[in-house]
Amino acid sequence: MIDFLDLIVAILAGLAIGIFFFGGLWFTVRKAVQAKTPALWFVGSFILRVGITMGGFYIISLGNWQHLLVALLGFGIARFIVLDFTKSFEINQQKKELNHEA
Repeated sequence: MIDFLDLIVAILAGLAIGIFFFGGLWFTVRKAVQAKTPALWFVGSFILRVGITMGGFYIISLGNWQHLLVALLGFGIARFIVLDFTKSFEINQQKKELNHEA
């Protein structure tokens, strides 16, 4: 039987993994644009992000597909959280740049 607390832990872990994955992707794109070797940033980040993500999902599942499903739900929700954060961050950065130009 699936315990409700286990599902809460699984969705929170999925959120954490998703924030790491999508936040890391956003960070990589910002750094790679300015780097001399952007391919190294993208490849290294991809290997690190996917490795940690897959390992995290493996640990979360514990042989139970319900835990994995709930963690994937948290992962998907994290995408929208990071997307919202990055949009507001970029808007604030643009406002700061406009204030400095004036």
